[in-house]
Amino acid sequence: MRTLETPSSHRLEDLAPRQRPEPQPPGRGQVLVRVQAAGLNYRDLLVATGHDRWLAPADRILGSDAVGTVIATGPETDRFAIGSRVITTILPKWISGPLTPEKRNGGLGGPSADGVFAETICLDAAGLVAAPAYLTDAEAAALPVAALTAWHALKRGGALRPGATVLVEGTGGVSLFALQIAVAAGATVIATSSSEAKRERLRSLGATATLNYNERADWGEEVLKLTDGRGVDLALDIGGAASLNQSIKATAMGGVVSIVGLVGGLRAEIDLGEVFQKNLRLDGIETGSRTMLEEMLAWFEDKRIKPVIDSTFAFDNARDAFLHLREGRHFGKVCLSL
Repeated sequence: MRTLETPSSHRLEDLAPRQRPEPQPPGRGQVLVRVQAAGLNYRDLLVATGHDRWLAPADRILGSDAVGTVIATGPETDRFAIGSRVITTILPKWISGPLTPEKRNGGLGGPSADGVFAETICLDAAGLVAAPAYLTDAEAAALPVAALTAWHALKRGGALRPGATVLVEGTGGVSLFALQIAVAAGATVIATSSSEAKRERLRSLGATATLNYNERADWGEEVLKLTDGRGVDLALDIGGAASLNQSIKATAMGGVVSIVGLVGGLRAEIDLGEVFQKNLRLDGIETGSRTMLEEMLAWFEDKRIKPVIDSTFAFDNARDAFLHLREGRHFGKVCLSL
């Protein structure tokens, strides 16, 4: 079977499908899944390039987001039958409840476990969920990491409600899902982008106001002006070190800054005075549990929310998909078709 693995050079330019033997038959509680589509995340770039704590062995199969069809089941496996269409969860041991070190272990496509960028994968059935029938393969594959991260942040931050004001940054998967979810819940959304064309698309998705973060380094002040000096109830921070202080500035007293990304760096010097004087809460968001994903999928189906797909690449052109994601010009999710 074909797989996509971490290159020994840790250079995206060296990514290419490789041949690997088919997985062994599924064991107790496991299923064998024929993958039909997969979604890329920024984390995949970090693993592929061996960045910081995401350094993985050179032969690690990449990827955590996929949709496929169950083609075989192991003993004592009754969660799914052959023919079921399923999607993965990045942390298959996190079924419910608070995150623990044990539940954090074995994240798909990371330093400790193979991922899902392969034609066939064998996984524990407990870490899979039924794929929504109303979504295409690419749309379903876009959900497990980005959509769940946005859902988790909005719920934990108390902003999944009418009247809330939410700030989203950029036009990647998490940001667009947060925009779509917040708008569907009746919240008001302010969105940022450096592109006028993207800002127009953000407004078409329901953003009440947009701003260009390249035109003013102190863009948090612009958010305050847009909210009559109050700030937003929840800011979803994507940029990490590059944006965290502006997210803090843009948030209202008693509000929440959800740290969901790190595209601008892992380590930041933050204004603690702003944090405690405004009585802010900083939430670190690690995707979510299987139970959270199932709850989100039911809510999505009721609202008929469809993911925004930027582009879909053939599996043989996966390198181009990774390079496209790294360039940062995408609007929505970048996917692979198998």
